[in-house]
Amino acid sequence: MQQTTGQPVQDFLDYLKFQKRYSQHTVISYKNDLDSFFYFILNQFGETSLPDIKATFVRSWLALLKEEGLESKSINRKISALKSFFKYQLRQEKITTSPMTGIISPKVNKRLPQFVDTDAMHVLFQHVEFPDDWDGKTQRLLLEIFYNTGIRQAELIGLKETQIDKANNAIKVLGKGSKERVIPVSAQLLQQMKDYIAAKAMNFEQCDQACLLVTASGKKLYPGYVYNTVKKYLGLVTTIDKKSPHVLRHTFATHLMNGGADLNAVKELLGHSSLAATQVYTHNSIEKLKDIHKKAHPKA
Repeated sequence: MQQTTGQPVQDFLDYLKFQKRYSQHTVISYKNDLDSFFYFILNQFGETSLPDIKATFVRSWLALLKEEGLESKSINRKISALKSFFKYQLRQEKITTSPMTGIISPKVNKRLPQFVDTDAMHVLFQHVEFPDDWDGKTQRLLLEIFYNTGIRQAELIGLKETQIDKANNAIKVLGKGSKERVIPVSAQLLQQMKDYIAAKAMNFEQCDQACLLVTASGKKLYPGYVYNTVKKYLGLVTTIDKKSPHVLRHTFATHLMNGGADLNAVKELLGHSSLAATQVYTHNSIEKLKDIHKKAHPKA
């Protein structure tokens, strides 16, 4: 299977990593999807070179995934990975036609992203007591940053002191594809970050000074710490199913839209590459308007 899963796949992954500058997490996702596909091809059809892979082979694999109960969203991700892979092979002239031609992605039931309502966020920051120790300081600040900026979990973990633009009340965030975006922050949040940095310098002789947020042992935050913090504190103020860092990102965007923010501005703040990814938040805004209309209009 060397011709199929060997160098062509590795070349493609290198292309994603070094030219497209995708994150390590994204590259691993592509690798896993491609490994899964080519493992299926080997088991079902034996040794098969790239030019001999047909659309029927792909459909057989997709049918198996559906049989195994994989959701349409996950199947679509795998289809997208294969399309990208074979498109790259066409450009490299490894194949003359793509087996993905005519492969149709299954429809996905659109679900509105969950978010925490404004009152619950007010309760979180005004009435919930945080421990009077280093973890308490860190946990409160990470929640404040999530809600005030809408940044991703990886962006928060990697946020450095040097990315805080004190002169312009903003933070510079390095997002997906190493794209930098500037997010304005309130004077209050800026002061909280300044106070945290000062306290860090006093509390730790040695710590990861480059990172803004650190654990009680002075180490860089890790995903489990961040996720558990968000889950714990959102659990005190809301009953929504999901209580993750991404929910706070949804909350940031939804509250902006409900407050009348321009869709393009929200797109820039979130670091979305296309407007389509941001438009989901207009649905939440429409739901909010419907609710207001129903409660306030005599003919509703």
